[in-house]
Amino acid sequence: VNDNSSRYMLTLSGTLRSPKIDFHPLFLMLMPVPLDVETEAVVSIIPRDFMRQSRLRVKLPEIELADGTRTCPFSVQFPEGQDIVLSSEGTANELTCRISFRSSKPMSFLGEMLFVDQEENRLLEQQTTVFSPYTRTWHCTALIKKL
Repeated sequence: VNDNSSRYMLTLSGTLRSPKIDFHPLFLMLMPVPLDVETEAVVSIIPRDFMRQSRLRVKLPEIELADGTRTCPFSVQFPEGQDIVLSSEGTANELTCRISFRSSKPMSFLGEMLFVDQEENRLLEQQTTVFSPYTRTWHCTALIKKL
């Protein structure tokens, strides 16, 4: 290299891995409940291909009711924390997520919960359907069976 004027060709290659998360269970169904009663479910979140520590947050949908008011009947908690921490082997910790629903007014809803890491990577858009109260749930079920 010092006095050698020969040219060298260097070829680099690599694999790009995007961070993602898996859910267990894969599908979540919140049970219909009477008005102003909370229902909840617990989901395990398994981070994959994270290269550094990160923090998850959830963008919850806001729903416009018939009278024009806006509400968010969902809440999300991470009882053991929402930080994705890498071990010395490069694997990430599993997170526990508690998703709750409560509404004082009847509503039906189809929408998304968006899980985002601190670098604004959209990791999953979880589609959620909620019907409340029981009468609407059974009415909807009856319509589906007739089709």
